[in-house]
Amino acid sequence: MSYAADQSESYRRVAYFVDGFLKEPSPLLPVEQPTKFEFVINLKTAKTDRPDDSAERVGAADKVIR
Repeated sequence: MSYAADQSESYRRVAYFVDGFLKEPSPLLPVEQPTKFEFVINLKTAKTDRPDDSAERVGAADKVIR
């Protein structure tokens, strides 16, 4: 299982920062907290770990690895 920032969303924000930096260079780089998170679960591991809970956790996942 993994609960982390959505990487595709982070990559989209990079373009925004590069554009701003190229227009007006600054010695300070902005820092942002991620706003979108993704819950990924490995189905095989979920079933072996706790078979009685696996269906509930898989239902809540944004992405399932088979």
